[in-house]
Amino acid sequence: MDQIENRLTKLALNGDQQAFAEIVELYKDKIYHLGYRMLSNRHEAEDVVQETFLRVFKSLDRFDPNQKFSTWIYRIATNLCIDRLRKRKATYSLDADMNDQEGLDGYSLIPSDDRTPESELMISETKQIIYDAIESLPAKYKSVMILRYLQDLSLQEISDVLGMPVTTIKTRVHRGRDFLRKKLEPKL
Repeated sequence: MDQIENRLTKLALNGDQQAFAEIVELYKDKIYHLGYRMLSNRHEAEDVVQETFLRVFKSLDRFDPNQKFSTWIYRIATNLCIDRLRKRKATYSLDADMNDQEGLDGYSLIPSDDRTPESELMISETKQIIYDAIESLPAKYKSVMILRYLQDLSLQEISDVLGMPVTTIKTRVHRGRDFLRKKLEPKL
């Protein structure tokens, strides 16, 4: 993957629009999932994807080829999500309905194999409880927990994305887990 990234990045830096289109194809779903997990709104996640690629395109000449491209693009997307979370902080409500989901979450749209309706309900309720707990995290813990556990990034990659020392990332992961544990123990 790194070799493909490097090749596409070099071509895009030289003005190859097809290479940039391939970069978009490689990352659009990953960036969307990151945005959706952080913002809990598919429209905002779609906006973050578009804005991320606009910023990447505009600042491609400032990309350091000694860095991993994935780290750079995740940093841009994460910062955009954090900015959006900060802007809506005043109207943020933990128990508000998700208007764009009509009472459904993404997990309820996944077809089941041999699960019973009862087990589906339990799984759905458990996922919603966990989702609500993640939603209640302060932004500085939320971004780290999403990047670590939902995007499967290493501590070093998260450090690179957020521009923080690995020790800070470890502390935030630890505190985020403690926060989630306290929230989830009485419910699960």
